[in-house]
Amino acid sequence: MRSIVLASASPRRADLLRQMGLPFVARAMDLDETPAPDEAPAHYVERLARAKAMTGLANDPNALVIGADTTVVGDVGMLGKPVDMAQAQTMLASLSGRSHRVMTAVALAGDHGCFARLATTEVRFRPLSADEIFAYCQTGEPLDKAGGYGIQGRGGVFVDGLWGSYSAVVGLPLEETAMLLAEVGEPVWRHWSKLKGRRQ
Repeated sequence: MRSIVLASASPRRADLLRQMGLPFVARAMDLDETPAPDEAPAHYVERLARAKAMTGLANDPNALVIGADTTVVGDVGMLGKPVDMAQAQTMLASLSGRSHRVMTAVALAGDHGCFARLATTEVRFRPLSADEIFAYCQTGEPLDKAGGYGIQGRGGVFVDGLWGSYSAVVGLPLEETAMLLAEVGEPVWRHWSKLKGRRQ
């Protein structure tokens, strides 16, 4: 079986790959993540996911490299990672009491080429008070999260509805990732018996 590389420094994406039962190594990719002018959110996340996977493949051409990218799309457009607490508060206020979309693309690069899939999830927030937005921002959790919140952390208390993939909101759509691996002859279930054997 080919080695698997996660082209990301995200601990959340690493946790999700471990949840799938995959052996892998994680390597951060240094890329310019600035959206192009008038770039559609779906195109943006797929472009970055592919770029991360292909950059990782250039460093390790014998591996299967997984790249992923996430953005939140609200009423005001794409919401990336806030640069400071003030921007995080503004983002969360714009999501309060409304629905938004979380778009995550995952790409798999290897000697087969590079293929990608997109997962779009609708998330609805209950109305948030200014005090709880401020308190949440003080925890520091929003700063490295698209849209300024982590659904798997304290930000999960803001969500009163979700339609689609929870794991995609966290940062890596499990179903789409498994499908990409299966399509290149590396179904995730083949690794499960090996994991069991190592525990005995």
